[in-house]
Amino acid sequence: MSTSSGNPWCIILNPAAKGDQARKTIDRMGKLAPEAKILLTENPGDGERRAREAVAMGFQTIVAAGGDGTVNEVLNGIDPARCALGILPVGTMNVLALELGISPDLERALAVIRAGRRRQIDLGYANQRRFIQLAGVGLDAEVVKKTHPEAKRAWGPWSYLLTVAQVTAAPAPHLKVKSGGEEYPGAMVLIGNGRHYGGPFRFFPKADMSDGKLDVCIFPKSGPLDLLWYLQGVLLGGPESLPEVKYLQTPALTVEAQEKVALEVDGEYGGETPVAFRLEKKGVEVIVP
Repeated sequence: MSTSSGNPWCIILNPAAKGDQARKTIDRMGKLAPEAKILLTENPGDGERRAREAVAMGFQTIVAAGGDGTVNEVLNGIDPARCALGILPVGTMNVLALELGISPDLERALAVIRAGRRRQIDLGYANQRRFIQLAGVGLDAEVVKKTHPEAKRAWGPWSYLLTVAQVTAAPAPHLKVKSGGEEYPGAMVLIGNGRHYGGPFRFFPKADMSDGKLDVCIFPKSGPLDLLWYLQGVLLGGPESLPEVKYLQTPALTVEAQEKVALEVDGEYGGETPVAFRLEKKGVEVIVP
């Protein structure tokens, strides 16, 4: 069934920019999708609140227009049993759209929404927080936590690199990863539902968003030279080409540490350890090309 026929839909839009640029984004969205109800976000957390409002209004297709952070907020506000999730990738980072093959061109992405083709994919949970693409504990989460929203607006993905320089100077945490009766030590853990992490990097080459498993990379170190070595290894041969990196596929795991260590979900700060990760198999419907 197509989205536009008999199934009204709602766009939750994060204008991201301020002033005239935000107004242009809002106007363009209104012209290109006059049939959709548009709800705007202004502050962090608004996407979740707006999504709950859209569910209460009876919308069965709720579209997140922004980056991965906006998608995550909307995902946490919808009722997956009643609503399908749509994606318009107009944000700083759009890794999920890349994973699903959704064009960054707004008109083409809107055509995908209108065609209404749906795919059931696995829904991740980090404690009570939902995620759809990826999660992390350790260095990448500390970077997400400490990168200021204004820096992200001004510098885009480059803003994270500035924070990396600060965070890698701190001592690495001692993480304990438990899965399937086994325990693994590490300094940083990345968890994928899809293949991509941080853009076009395929950190999880075996990942399938409908296989009921999370793909897990456990890195023993997280210093600046270690990160460069890991990135080079992943790009040239995948994480399994690095003998010191543990690669798991599992439906559930826990990550603990003696100290409090940051968690990120879909590139947004999501709390601290301890974290229990699990999957709800085919727990959410997403509109795909």
